[in-house]
Amino acid sequence: MANNGDNLDPDLFAARVASLTHTLGDPRRRSLFFFLRENPGATVAEMAVHVGVHANVVRHHLERLIEGGYVETTEPARPAQGRPAKGYRAVAHEIGVEGSIRRDALLVALLQRALATIGPDAAEELAAEVGRDYGRNLASTQPGTDGPATVSEAMRSIAGLLTAHGFEARFESDENSDSLVSDNCPFGTAAQHHPVLCAVDRGLVTGMLEGVGMAPARVTLSSRARGDDDCRVTT
Repeated sequence: MANNGDNLDPDLFAARVASLTHTLGDPRRRSLFFFLRENPGATVAEMAVHVGVHANVVRHHLERLIEGGYVETTEPARPAQGRPAKGYRAVAHEIGVEGSIRRDALLVALLQRALATIGPDAAEELAAEVGRDYGRNLASTQPGTDGPATVSEAMRSIAGLLTAHGFEARFESDENSDSLVSDNCPFGTAAQHHPVLCAVDRGLVTGMLEGVGMAPARVTLSSRARGDDDCRVTT
């Protein structure tokens, strides 16, 4: 007998729905999936042109689609010259909550249970520290330069780097502050149930600023999951 939502533990069913929403809820990711259904074997370069984003952003979305089991790689085309380009194709023809539980759904369920166990204060501190470590590591992967001259320059550079990694961050500035606004939450619906996850964004930006030698005295956070107008980290 096929499994369905009625037969699942409530936490796992919620995690499965969260996984589905997070994987195909992003409009660009959805566009890539439907493009691959119509154009099996398409390359990253072709998808970047179709969606109108940097190739690194396409690769980020492809990782999520592959993890969810919606996309797989194909045998690379053999060009007349140069290295063969890897192709991709859609493999999920029926989109639903039935079927095997995906790895990311289990991870969401584990995350939700862990956050509920350790409590909100410890969870927020942990989320910020994880983001901070990740931000430092991400900054360390960038080519060595003289570094930004101001926090504003650093924030603008970080916005571009985060966008290249699929966060779709944009830089905004006024006479009093500099901000990074994120339009693509990496946690999907999980953040709505556990807003402490938003602290990862604050830690991420703090860590990246530290990584380029521009740690500000104060970093503040707002997020839609907490009832704010947008997801924003401000220095």
